[in-house]
Amino acid sequence: MNKLLIVGTVAFDAIETPFGKTDKILGGAATYIGISASFFNVKSAVVSVVGDDFPQEYLDLLTDRNIDISGIEVVKGGKTFFWSGLYHNDLNSRDTLVTELNVLADFQPKVPQDYKNAEIVMLGNLHPLVQSSVLDQMETKPKLVVLDTMNFWMDCALPELLDIIKRVDVITINDEEARQLSGEYSLVKAATKIHEMGPKYVVIKKGEHGALLFHGKEIFFAPALPLEEVFDPTGAGDTFAGGFSGYITQSENVSFENMKNAIIYGSNLASFCVEKFGTERMIGLEEDEVVSRLKQFKSLTQFDIEL
Repeated sequence: MNKLLIVGTVAFDAIETPFGKTDKILGGAATYIGISASFFNVKSAVVSVVGDDFPQEYLDLLTDRNIDISGIEVVKGGKTFFWSGLYHNDLNSRDTLVTELNVLADFQPKVPQDYKNAEIVMLGNLHPLVQSSVLDQMETKPKLVVLDTMNFWMDCALPELLDIIKRVDVITINDEEARQLSGEYSLVKAATKIHEMGPKYVVIKKGEHGALLFHGKEIFFAPALPLEEVFDPTGAGDTFAGGFSGYITQSENVSFENMKNAIIYGSNLASFCVEKFGTERMIGLEEDEVVSRLKQFKSLTQFDIEL
């Protein structure tokens, strides 16, 4: 069984959308990635840091899904990373109300010995130096390194971000971030520029409008499933990344053709994530629901045309 190493935040979130609000709930990029990847037959481990205010039940939730948490450091007397956000009516834009780095400010990741030879590495959204540190600890070269990042690091740590981008095979960012990173408005031109920075594959997420996969001159588009209700977009991009990397790890195939499938599997899982607040929907998600919605994706995208 192939191994998937996941790096990112394990955190508390407080979320407000037009449909309601939450107090502090379980969040963090690595949490969403790990839960999403657990729907595949893979060995996975999370590398992160929390304070001793982080409930044991949340850690148990991860281990119950066969996620190795030996790489999650618990800092005695420390407080867990906390983020609070307010989503606008369209749910595509949001205001960050609070960001408390807490124990994340001094985070030095430690990759578990058993995962220093992981075939797939998923670098969730974190400081680029932390992401680089993880790759430095690998004892064998991974088959595939996937990087997720955001405009915040483009604003405040661009040289370090460009350094880590050179070392990865796949980058996943949203359309706004792709335009900022490349300086190009056209997403096709943006992907070409980002290819030149290092990654062989560029995934550009477009939220409710799906995702694009670029590899050289080849382009694949996966739609997002039209949903009746969207409650909370928090973690949807990370859930997508978990589905993408989980499927690649399980299938042991890093070709462009297989990444098309991975994009669909990632989009499928992300479509569930947004239906309830935080991780609630993903935790209660059943395998038959996943398969049923995959069939919806298939019927949505397949057609016969006479040429």
